[in-house]
Amino acid sequence: MHIFFADFTLNATISLSEEESFHAAKVLRLRQNQEVMLTDGKGAIGKGLLVESSRKESKVEVFAMHIQPPRPISLHVAIAPTKNIDRFEWFLEKATECGIDAITPIYCEQSERTTLKPERLNKILVSAMKQSLRAYMPLLNPETKVKEFVEQSNSAVKMIAHCGEGTKRNISDVYHCGQNAVLMIGPEGDFTPKEIHWASNNGFQQITLGEYRLRTETAALAGCIKINAMNNLL
Repeated sequence: MHIFFADFTLNATISLSEEESFHAAKVLRLRQNQEVMLTDGKGAIGKGLLVESSRKESKVEVFAMHIQPPRPISLHVAIAPTKNIDRFEWFLEKATECGIDAITPIYCEQSERTTLKPERLNKILVSAMKQSLRAYMPLLNPETKVKEFVEQSNSAVKMIAHCGEGTKRNISDVYHCGQNAVLMIGPEGDFTPKEIHWASNNGFQQITLGEYRLRTETAALAGCIKINAMNNLL
């Protein structure tokens, strides 16, 4: 059954956005009296009957609704956007499918990309949320500089993954099931020693994701999967 993103309430007739209406009427070619699913990105999953189908405004009569329980932990990934934006968008899509609560793009001393298009990125999050039948949309925070991020972060377990020298521990050595987590992943050129020092002074524990060097988006997704797996959330 096809799923659409919209605010809705039980026993109400709601209008889909123009973008979702176009997708329903012209791309999927749905017609009146077909059943569809809805998610509002804030915990609600619903079922409804398509009572009007047009490219400008499709309407759904909601006849069932339930609230999906929130995730038992909060997983927040701060990641430097990649030079190739397709790789960053790939991370957003896959992390949403696997389970993530917040993403903060961070700009580092060795960042090769310093501009983003939040509207496009949010569309990717919506699409991935619908595809994976999730009821909660990850929060995409505004871009920030790495120093400002580490000074403001106050999660229970804070980790910074890097390939530099020094003592680093595995995620499983510093993170335990049931805890909220913030994971920082640097740009293609990695964090600088100064940035690692800033993070360490603000409570971030230095971790390794293994003996092999991973791309930025791969490292971030590997961290997400590891933490979700430890909490039986995959």
